Amino acid sequence: MSRLGDLGAALYAGTKSIDFVGRRRTWYLVSAVLILIAIAGIGIRGLNLGIEFRGGAEFVIPATSATVAETRAALAGTGLSEVVITSVGGERIEVATPALTEAEVTAAVTALAEGLGVAADEIAVQTVGPSWGADITRQALVGLGVFLLLVVAFLSIYFDWRMAVAALVALAHDLIITIGVYALLGFEVTPATAIGVLTILAYSLYDTVVVFDKVRENTRGILQQSRFTYDEAANLAVNQTVVRSINTSIVALLPVAGILFIGAGVLRADTLTDLALALFVGMIAGTYSSIFIATPFLVQLQDRRPEMVALARRVRARRGGSRPVIGPSALSGTAERDEQAGAGTTVSGGRSEPGASGPVGVMTAGPRQQPRRPTRRRRGA
Repeated sequence: MSRLGDLGAALYAGTKSIDFVGRRRTWYLVSAVLILIAIAGIGIRGLNLGIEFRGGAEFVIPATSATVAETRAALAGTGLSEVVITSVGGERIEVATPALTEAEVTAAVTALAEGLGVAADEIAVQTVGPSWGADITRQALVGLGVFLLLVVAFLSIYFDWRMAVAALVALAHDLIITIGVYALLGFEVTPATAIGVLTILAYSLYDTVVVFDKVRENTRGILQQSRFTYDEAANLAVNQTVVRSINTSIVALLPVAGILFIGAGVLRADTLTDLALALFVGMIAGTYSSIFIATPFLVQLQDRRPEMVALARRVRARRGGSRPVIGPSALSGTAERDEQAGAGTTVSGGRSEPGASGPVGVMTAGPRQQPRRPTRRRRGA
């Protein structure tokens, strides 16, 4: 832990730096591969929509050792079609069918009870009409749309439209990957899944806003100086928040992992599995996107502005090829100190050392000039 703390302090101070922004093509490539796999999973396997979304009837036969084949044989005489039978943990059987009439439901319960040797009142039955399932789907999509509109409005007012666009790109990244994992693993999509998706989008947005707030702090008044570029100041912001983001994510993931792996995997308590999976995958994707996608994409948008192009040109001309490390001390009072320091000078920390270049955090200048004292007049002059 002490090493992690030392690393976090070094990243915050700028004495060590990870080039998150400069290597954005690498992060984009990783995300593109993950997104392509997710889209392939959605297109090939499709989503296993729960009964709440697709409509139909579901029969749950608990405390039975019957197999899927025996369950299918018990229903053979009912004339039901498109029956999906699933054995859950060897402890219960779930039977999903299209929408049924009351008579068909009664006939199916009777056939299952007689064929599997269980009491009819022990079989749990849930029926959902197709119109109700379509209404639930529509409400979930409306909720997602309202959330995204509020995100755009908030970020556009609190920051600017470029940060809103970058945040939406990161949210879309997290959403596609989470849905793709559901498709690849065949997990059932339920209303709890929709709640989990909205939750992880909010978590991802929170993490992104924290980084963007630091970016805004580091880049305030950046056009009034010529010592560092927008890319460098934004990259420092990511370095200053990366350890915090990772620590927060680990703390948040521990209880979710307990529900997903221990609760469902060991204790067979899979009631919240669909919610836990959405939270687990979404939190990991949200942490990744806030660090490796949101800020690099924001910098890419900013670099297209003519004033940022001119700033980068001034910085290159002033440095003459050198690239100092940007530290927090270099970001305070940049415009005033830039005027005072003049060309070829980097300022920080209130100390001066001779030299032509060096890390930001060190002032490089000529010999200290002492003010000349006025000469004293002679008495009687």
